[in-house]
Amino acid sequence: MEAELFLIRYLHVLSGIMWIGILWYFNFVQIPSMPKIPDEQKPAIGKVIAPEALFWFRWGAFFTVFFGLALAWRSGYMMDALMLKEPNIGIGMWLGLIMAFNVWFIIWPAQKIALGIVEADASEKPANARKAMLFSRTNTMLSIPMLASMISVQNPIM
Repeated sequence: MEAELFLIRYLHVLSGIMWIGILWYFNFVQIPSMPKIPDEQKPAIGKVIAPEALFWFRWGAFFTVFFGLALAWRSGYMMDALMLKEPNIGIGMWLGLIMAFNVWFIIWPAQKIALGIVEADASEKPANARKAMLFSRTNTMLSIPMLASMISVQNPIM
């Protein structure tokens, strides 16, 4: 059981690093740098880098939640956490679930339109790019209390 929990926890943390790392890359590096990139070089971002980063971003989110829920289930605290009877863990779990929802059901669909991965009118691209950016920024802000909540469980203040 201990080896299984170690493996699940390890995969949860590894997936979380992938997810939050790319989230922070988007918000602290890529988005602020886009205005500085010459127009003729922007297709490399939109056609190559962003789609690849979004692949790892959304699957990082999926597997972080998957392994987090598996860890909570196998450790016996999932229901108490989700019902906020274990508030430190529960708040982190709920923030993570909200963030993952944003990734899969708001950011990714909007990015597919903004990047031209799915067909849409050219007039829809800027609005969807802005929507994806705003929800990505929201997730960045939610990631801070989420990480603090999850870390506080393992590193209590005496």
